[in-house]
Amino acid sequence: MYIQRALEDTVRKASASFPVMLVTGPRQVGKSTMLERLAEPNRKIVTLDDPDIRYLAKSDPALFLQRYTPPVLIDEIQYAAAELFPHIKMAVDKSKRNGDFWITGSQAFVMMQNVSESLAGRVGIINLLGLSTNEINAVSSEVFTTDSDRLMKRIEKVKKFDLNSLYFRIFKGSMPKLYADNNVDIEMYYRSYIDSYLKRDIKDLTQVADEMAFYNFMTVVAARTAKPVVYDEIARECGISSPTAKKWLSILMSSHIIALVQPYYNNLLKRVTKTPMLHFLDTGLCAHLLKWGNPEALERGAMSGAFFESYVFSEIYKSYLNAGKEPPIYYYRDKDKKEIDLIIYENGALYPIEIKKSASPGKDAIKHFGVLESVTEPEKFGELSQTKLKIGNGAVVCMANDLLPINAKNWYVPVWMI
Repeated sequence: MYIQRALEDTVRKASASFPVMLVTGPRQVGKSTMLERLAEPNRKIVTLDDPDIRYLAKSDPALFLQRYTPPVLIDEIQYAAAELFPHIKMAVDKSKRNGDFWITGSQAFVMMQNVSESLAGRVGIINLLGLSTNEINAVSSEVFTTDSDRLMKRIEKVKKFDLNSLYFRIFKGSMPKLYADNNVDIEMYYRSYIDSYLKRDIKDLTQVADEMAFYNFMTVVAARTAKPVVYDEIARECGISSPTAKKWLSILMSSHIIALVQPYYNNLLKRVTKTPMLHFLDTGLCAHLLKWGNPEALERGAMSGAFFESYVFSEIYKSYLNAGKEPPIYYYRDKDKKEIDLIIYENGALYPIEIKKSASPGKDAIKHFGVLESVTEPEKFGELSQTKLKIGNGAVVCMANDLLPINAKNWYVPVWMI
């Protein structure tokens, strides 16, 4: 069963705008499935997972492109990116046709250097992650907003769910295969997924020598979802150096296993900490790594709130990616321990968001929103008036049963609305 992806319109626009379109993301999130469904009847489809075809692409890329002439979809191109990209560049410079090459790859850390060197200005890059809740429920996807008028219009379109349903969704994760076939065993699926990731992506493509050390590292990182990154702590717990921890964390980030959310910084906010916040992008994978056996135990466990927060982050993050936009998401934390879980920064305004696993968080949930007020009056602090920002509507994403105002500018937003 194919689940329609919110990114499909973005794919069509990118193909019409660039000669090369690259769809990247974690393995098994449905990149090739989506593109095969969208492909025209005359588009050739080839995968470099096939060792014979891969050998041809690497050993004689010119002959490969004579055999698979555009329009063509090349799947898993990371296995021969260095060899193929210069020849793809020559082909598109000659033809000057948009949409000639559709390519996919699960390893951005291998491809992006080659893309920037060979295909700059010729490639539209799209990131596809696992299924969003809107995609699972066949609800139209929209970029998340804190605007009350837009939220009021959306409330009739979405599907409500309770706490138990939410944690089943968090526990199950976002991989399309788990929703296309209900007979797939979740634990067995993720065990196989991690094995493939370690053996094919990590070992083959990044030359990480010790698979078990990297697996242990992934487990340690999973335990820190929704927490600030402290490299020395991670390194000490894994028995590796701090530079290695940074390198391995960048591998997880570039392969879309995690996201690092940067702190929002402004000259007017003097005491802000500079440490990024870590979120696992697939809560099901995170739960498997940490050996949570069922959604009920996860909901009652010590990490229940952290999983809730990472789930909310990933859904908001995906809402931007699915619209073909770079997520303008930050967080706030200062040396006085005042925190704002997420800040959306766009169009000269800051939109603060707090995340609470509670049906009735209370007004204390927005108590730290006021720390941002200094950005609205920069002149008072000796800064140029041109640096002035607005504070937009704020939101507390929680387990509330309905969309309700807290005050004139802030609302309780039920988690099922994102």
